[in-house]
Amino acid sequence: MSRGNTGVTAQAVHAEACPVREVLDRVAGKWSVQILVAAAHGPIRFTELERSIDGISRRMLTLTLRNLERDGLVTRTVHPTVPPKVEYELTTVARELHVTLLSLTDWAERHRVTIAESRAAYDDRHRPEPLDA
Repeated sequence: MSRGNTGVTAQAVHAEACPVREVLDRVAGKWSVQILVAAAHGPIRFTELERSIDGISRRMLTLTLRNLERDGLVTRTVHPTVPPKVEYELTTVARELHVTLLSLTDWAERHRVTIAESRAAYDDRHRPEPLDA
């Protein structure tokens, strides 16, 4: 780096970027998005989440909920009943994120056919030539 630079090192830039990348990795994860969408309509119980998200294991649901709670996106409330009733609810921050996710899913829905056609055209152009027998 020349002396005329601002003195910002690559290490400092990396330190600044990591938290953003970490947050995006968490909230854009396959299971996180589905949980946030499923819980958007109010408090929801673990078993309701499990039933509404195809393919998620109990373990993955538990881990993802813990991470979302740790990040302040989901609150977990345990009601003192027998058996205990546990509900999950989006926080204010997560409800704001949900609006963004709705925009993203709306965009994906509007353009999914175009993307599928583009993929097929790309695959056709890049298909290996058959060998003559």
